Amino acid sequence: MSERDDPPPSPPAGSPRLRTFVLVFGVACAVLYVISDMARLPLFTYHPATGRIDLGWVPAVRDEGPAMYWYGWIATSAIGAALLGGIAALLPERVTRRIPLSLVWIVPLLLTPVLIYSLKFYWRW
Repeated sequence: MSERDDPPPSPPAGSPRLRTFVLVFGVACAVLYVISDMARLPLFTYHPATGRIDLGWVPAVRDEGPAMYWYGWIATSAIGAALLGGIAALLPERVTRRIPLSLVWIVPLLLTPVLIYSLKFYWRW
C-alpha cells in the first residue's frame, strides 16, 4: 500500500473534545453575556469620542459622548466561555455525550427576551 492509498487523517472537527468545547462555549457565551450585561461586568469600557478604554464598568463622562460596554461584554463572555469550554473538554466522553446539542440554540433563544428587557433603557426614549 502506497502513501497515496492511506486514508486521510481524521479532521479535528470529528474530535469529541472539540465538539464538547464548541457546545459548552456556545451555551456559556450566551449565558455569560446576559449575566455580564445585567450585572454591569464588562471587561472594559470604550469611550469612542475620546478613544479612551477603561477597565471594568465606567459611566459616561459629561460632554465626552456615550460609553460603549458591548465590546467589554463580548470580551467577558468569550473569555469565560473559553475557560468553561476548556474545562468541559477535559471531562470524560461518557459525561460530555449527555450534553444535548440542542442547547446551543435553545439557551440563546430563551435568553433573548431577558436581554431585550435588560437593554430597554437604551431604546425607551
